[in-house]
Amino acid sequence: MKRACKICKRVITKGNICPACKSTDTTGSFQGTIVVFSIDSEVAKKMGITEPGKYALKV
Repeated sequence: MKRACKICKRVITKGNICPACKSTDTTGSFQGTIVVFSIDSEVAKKMGITEPGKYALKV
């Protein structure tokens, strides 16, 4: 089951610990996903994303 970190919005596919920020505050209830390939993109900058990956739009 996919989960999203409530702190950094990273989508997690294994376990309950976020690999990006090490938080255990995750939820299975989130809306929309975005895949960021470049941290220099406008979307990444607006969302405050600092590393590539899959993120939830709304947690």
